[in-house]
Amino acid sequence: MGARTQQQATGDAAERLVAERLALRGWRILGRNVHAGHSELDIVAVDPGPPERLVIVEVRWRRSRQFGLAEESFDNRKRAHLRAGVARLLEAGSLPGGIALPHLPLALDLAVVEPGDEGRPRVRLYRDALVS
Repeated sequence: MGARTQQQATGDAAERLVAERLALRGWRILGRNVHAGHSELDIVAVDPGPPERLVIVEVRWRRSRQFGLAEESFDNRKRAHLRAGVARLLEAGSLPGGIALPHLPLALDLAVVEPGDEGRPRVRLYRDALVS
């Protein structure tokens, strides 16, 4: 694997930040950058709820709002790609490496990271973002 671009490194940092914030809320992070077929799932976690859920978290980030909100980049094409990846993950029944997926209700959440006040990133979490 080659060197990461600045954009990829920033995306990695956004995913790491979201995972850390979710863990502080009591979520159990099962995997990050999970490959399922041709899809990569940013975060696979268990939200303690209530109700407890198995959650796939898609992380989107923006340096600025100049070209729109990060939420707007979570379009139908991206949703369809994620649905396919989630289906492959569920079909396998476990994460790469053998960690079994818990038998819980499934949800897809969207986490958005963007610059905030005084250089601190702002994170917004949208629950059940895949509902169409």
